[in-house]
Amino acid sequence: MQQFKKVAFYTLGCKLNFSETSTISRLFENAGFAKVDFEETPDILVINTCSVTENADKKCKQLVRRAKKINPEVYVAIIGCYAQLKPTEIAQIPGVSLVLGANEKFNIVEHLEAVENEKQNENEVNEAVVKFENIKQTTSFIPSHSMGDRTRSFLKVQDGCDYFCTFCTIPLARGKSRNASISETVSEAQKIADTKIKEVVLTGVNIGDFGQGEGENFFELVKALDQINGIDRYRISSIEPNLLSDEIIQFTLEDSKRFVPHFHIPLQSGSNRLLKAMRRKYLRELYVERVQHIKKLRPDCAIGVDVIVGFPGETDEEFLETVDFLKDLDVSYLHVFTYSERANTTAAKLGEPVPNQIRAQRSKQLHILSDKKKRAFYESQVGSKRTVLFEAEEDEGIMYGFTENYVKVKTAFNPELVNEMQTVKLTEIDRDGVLKCEFI
Repeated sequence: MQQFKKVAFYTLGCKLNFSETSTISRLFENAGFAKVDFEETPDILVINTCSVTENADKKCKQLVRRAKKINPEVYVAIIGCYAQLKPTEIAQIPGVSLVLGANEKFNIVEHLEAVENEKQNENEVNEAVVKFENIKQTTSFIPSHSMGDRTRSFLKVQDGCDYFCTFCTIPLARGKSRNASISETVSEAQKIADTKIKEVVLTGVNIGDFGQGEGENFFELVKALDQINGIDRYRISSIEPNLLSDEIIQFTLEDSKRFVPHFHIPLQSGSNRLLKAMRRKYLRELYVERVQHIKKLRPDCAIGVDVIVGFPGETDEEFLETVDFLKDLDVSYLHVFTYSERANTTAAKLGEPVPNQIRAQRSKQLHILSDKKKRAFYESQVGSKRTVLFEAEEDEGIMYGFTENYVKVKTAFNPELVNEMQTVKLTEIDRDGVLKCEFI
């Protein structure tokens, strides 16, 4: 392995992937590798893939081609969800040398050493090495958290999913729902608390399902994490509405010392027929109850929503039902996903495909609605006093940060403000849709 001195990483997809990439990068550094940026002619490139949309698959292929232009000799290893779902297909991509499934990715350094030994013994190995097991055999949980961002860390508290929504490949890519114990998760969080990082984002595939096999639950985890000194803020990245209990809402919004007033709650559709077709675990009525309960306790709480447009069989009337539902809902912003056909899912059999042009039109309409929702939420915060955690990036003399309730704030760049909590008054919305502030 001596010729492999520099390793670079590229992460596609979700916050969970980022936490795992960061953990894997530390394994390389502990083994004596130098971590470099993608453009710095690495000897090894590790691409951690996503497979939520078709675009993620295409992006993987583009990255391999780009890497080979930077360094024609680079050794490309593909890990992550796409690698578990389609390992043989990935192995056929020109330039790919190693493909590791869900069970194997955290042993990547050992796999690379084994491959190098085989090369030395056999002189030349041209075909990509593929290592993966049936996802049903993936039962272990590897704690992970991201490092490198001085401001926040993504803490993996759960993996896998037992829900099998009809549009989703994640259970096939990541296996059954599983997690470490609360005590083990707290120990992982303590590692973050011992650094200068101020904010932790709890992430996973279905984090509200925490507690599999342990007799514990997500609410107990939240209370335990809240006791850790050294972490100023926790955010819950995404939680299913049926798992967002009244006690979690009550504790995080009223009793917690560290959890912020910000939820991201997947909806996917405002049509009950489509929610049933998607095999979701709730109907729109429950979603309304959750939003109303949150806003009753904290009117200033930010609420983000995931929505899918173009699900098979979605009629114009059902799409407008979703639009009207969201218009009336007191939420702060939308994450809009355009449905894409995925292999081994049942959604494609449930109705007539929506033409791509109509999917694009519906997506555009919801993006416009999201902009209006976000603008209205930001306007409601003008004049309020908030705590902002400022980030390190400088953009033409400007720096940005987020309030506890996820309002993006700007001010003149000052290195002394980086990774610092500052009390401010939100004064006005700038032309770029970001709030200006005055320091208090």
